[in-house]
Amino acid sequence: MTQWTLSGTTLTELVEAAVRRFGDRIAVDCGSSVLTYAQLWAAAGAIGKALVRAGGRGQPVGLCAGRGALTFAGYLAALRCGSTVVPLDPEHPVQRSMAMASTAGVATVLAAEAAAPQLVRALRQGGIPVLDLSVAVTHRRLSNGDADPAGPDDPAYVLFTSGSSGTPKGVPITHRSALAYLTHSVERFEIGPESRLSQTFDLVFDPSVFDLFAAWVSGATVVAVNGNELVRPARYVRQRGVTHWFSVPSAVTLATFVDGLPPASMPGLRWSMFIGDQLTWGQARAWSRAAPGSRVENVYGPTELTVACAGYRVPADASRWPETSNGTVPIGEVYPHLESRVVDASGDVATDGELWVRGVQRFDGYMDRTDNADSFVFDDGSGTDAARGRMPSRAWYRTGDRVRREAGTWVHLERLDQQVQLGGARVELGEVEAALRSHHGIEEAVVVPTADRRRLHAFCTGSDVDPREVRQALRLRLPRYMVPARIEAIAELPLTGNGKVDRRRLADRAAGRSPQEQAR
Repeated sequence: MTQWTLSGTTLTELVEAAVRRFGDRIAVDCGSSVLTYAQLWAAAGAIGKALVRAGGRGQPVGLCAGRGALTFAGYLAALRCGSTVVPLDPEHPVQRSMAMASTAGVATVLAAEAAAPQLVRALRQGGIPVLDLSVAVTHRRLSNGDADPAGPDDPAYVLFTSGSSGTPKGVPITHRSALAYLTHSVERFEIGPESRLSQTFDLVFDPSVFDLFAAWVSGATVVAVNGNELVRPARYVRQRGVTHWFSVPSAVTLATFVDGLPPASMPGLRWSMFIGDQLTWGQARAWSRAAPGSRVENVYGPTELTVACAGYRVPADASRWPETSNGTVPIGEVYPHLESRVVDASGDVATDGELWVRGVQRFDGYMDRTDNADSFVFDDGSGTDAARGRMPSRAWYRTGDRVRREAGTWVHLERLDQQVQLGGARVELGEVEAALRSHHGIEEAVVVPTADRRRLHAFCTGSDVDPREVRQALRLRLPRYMVPARIEAIAELPLTGNGKVDRRRLADRAAGRSPQEQAR
């Protein structure tokens, strides 16, 4: 447990307090290079000075995401300047990143230019200044009068999730929401100066906020992953001295394929957290065998609720593991500083239905306010005005997740919409379908996840549909994980009795099930 109380109203204030207390301790361990807290703060000050000179103070700042020490310092630099951080993935299509930057109102971008040449070129052509981190870090440091400090209700960062309309949705998260989540997490997972936290998530995914800031507000060390270290997590954990592991459940499955989780191979691991998809009991068992001294927790939460809002701690004694209807580890209880409600299709409070959450970790609404209409609801079940600005605190956020009370706790069953998780990334099938329909020759398109829920399978109608050509076009619009592994041209889409597209039948076809098997 931490031996002090986290004090401050913004992420910057909390990190600054840790710098004063733990200046000589390691803040970032990238393997070949390390930064102490004092060095991290100094690097952020230099980058911040360059950012102020470029006119980026108090404005949204794009950050070309990576795992280098300078990128981490750039994140902190933007926050020190009172700016909102907008991570941009250099591996994503340039068109998509440019649209995100435009939606977020990005005024300046921080980048390691050598790692993102195409995106940097497009940004500059679009009139957005780009500061090379390796040059910016050579500036003199910020002085007290350089920055306009953010307040607790200002956005700390904006992340984009897949949107069913075909356009990614911007999710701004305030300092107040982030601090509530971090304060709870630091205590819950006993994070302190001796802790070494894995850094498995790219900065465009919200669990990266835990990776970085749960460490930096408590004097712990961020242990950045190098190369393919995640393929063999036991070796990474053991050789790098990791005490706290945080990843998607699929990392367990991948590791078992390459024999990367030998029994008792992670003796020093104290905590193991999984998020982003359903954690199966089989995955929990494999991990527990490899890390017998670690407490395992399944955590749950959409980006809109600031990383995680619920958790279930797996009993150390496997004989006490509860049976669940779908073979997955429960998501547990919603955090005590939040309010929750489970509502059935009739709008009544139930033990099987959609999970609604509100409280300090709930975001205030999407950047495009028209996206709010179906996402928020009041106590009486009435919807919200899509044109409304900040959502009132009394409004519930509808997670779109169906949960059920089993064995005395909540189990995640399914999505109630056309959203799926692929390797921890949220994918709206509607966004992929919209991209397909925009291709010449395609009239209708339906996308379903494959049986292992690791890839997508698209069915298209139209004339002269060339799957290879379509896939190449999609790569210019969508991240790689959203491009269907297979695109199949069919004469017409199957319909249900009421005239709707029969997605289940298409899913069966994608899985290779025969009509006789489908009828069973």
